Amino acid sequence: MTAKKKTSSEFDRRNFLRTAAGATAAAGAFIGAASGQGIDPSKKIKVGFIGTGGRGTGAAQQALSADDNVVLHAVGDVFQEKINGSLESLNKDKTLAGKVDVPAERQFVGLDSYKRVLDSGVDVVLLTTTPGFRPLHLRAAIEAGKHVFAEKPMAVDAAGVRHCYETLKMAEGKPLSIVAGFCWRYSQSRREAFKKVMEEGLIGDVVAVYATYYSNHSKPHLDPSLRMDGVSDIEWQIRNWYNYTWLGGGGLVEQAVHSVDKIGWIMGDQSPIRCRATGGLGAPQAGGNIFDHYHLAFEYPNNVWCHLASRKAPGCFNENADYIRGTKGTLVIGRGGDPYIEDNDGKLLWRFRKPREGEPNMYQVEHDELFKSIRTGQFINDGQRMMHSTMMAIMGRQSCHTGKEVTWEEALAANEDLFPGEESLQWDQSYKPHPVPIPGVTQIEGIGGVEKKA
Repeated sequence: MTAKKKTSSEFDRRNFLRTAAGATAAAGAFIGAASGQGIDPSKKIKVGFIGTGGRGTGAAQQALSADDNVVLHAVGDVFQEKINGSLESLNKDKTLAGKVDVPAERQFVGLDSYKRVLDSGVDVVLLTTTPGFRPLHLRAAIEAGKHVFAEKPMAVDAAGVRHCYETLKMAEGKPLSIVAGFCWRYSQSRREAFKKVMEEGLIGDVVAVYATYYSNHSKPHLDPSLRMDGVSDIEWQIRNWYNYTWLGGGGLVEQAVHSVDKIGWIMGDQSPIRCRATGGLGAPQAGGNIFDHYHLAFEYPNNVWCHLASRKAPGCFNENADYIRGTKGTLVIGRGGDPYIEDNDGKLLWRFRKPREGEPNMYQVEHDELFKSIRTGQFINDGQRMMHSTMMAIMGRQSCHTGKEVTWEEALAANEDLFPGEESLQWDQSYKPHPVPIPGVTQIEGIGGVEKKA
């Protein structure tokens, strides 16, 4: 390929904030969301939809349900069949009648489809592609002055996180809302439970956390025999994106990051001192390079350790829960119904009281609050915490893959860039990702004493 000059929207992932001091300073530099002129209720809000998978289609349905005067205006994906399936699903939803207006000329296909969606006159974009592309798309959306819903995680490697931090600095003070797909932060029961701990002190000082994310396989890799002639490496890997670290980040960064986010939340979104982790691949797949189990231990001041156990394997015990122990009691979330708090003698101190009509859908609440902020001008900016939780998950994976103890400063400044090649990605590009990591053998520059190359 012939080298070409990069635009500001393209990746400068390797050179931004390469020092620990610079990265740490950027990570703590952001201010709250700005206030400004909202959009009058009489004006229709146009939504752009980038990445039309199942979760993306759900996000589109929720966005269109969040405001009375909103329309889906443009859609982008790398596969036309994905666009067709998503639009068919949305058009079948009678509650969205009149809210889907995406003729063929506003259905964009290709790796550059995000640019054409942003140029189509939309006000809000839903960034729901595979997360390896999130830093690029977030940068382009902010440069274009669009409100953003970004599905988790926000990046899959340290370089991508640093790139996003730079983007968020660009967004400071702008009249834009940025809402993250860390859905538990928008759960009524979790908000009330964490308020009991963090504001009311019902369990005293937090001394330990144990979180679980045990589940079945999510998206097993397709058998290589199904790969047809002419399908490039990039297309094949995107079709199997969950199984490649450069696209999905692995099960820890792509899914169990929800549990990491709750650990970050209960710890006040302060950075852990270090992480020690183990992990591996217990049931080899037909392809890919990710682990299927992890155990992380994050150290915080005062000898507080927060653990996350994650496994994705069929036939095993499944649980998605959080056990938050304090000096006066324990908060339990996700086991046996609604969140509850017991004292150290097992006496029930508090239990979430679900409204008669049921707890509001947290996925819908994300969009309700996003669109309300756009209408009122009281903008939301989840940028600081969405990047912090993403980086914590990446830090845990770095420790798993290398078998090394990793400090926060090392993790954030590591020379870890999984994106293929120095230039813009090409659909017909050949690319062989790294093999399944081997703890104790696999190295990341800047981690565990491995010096960065000049």
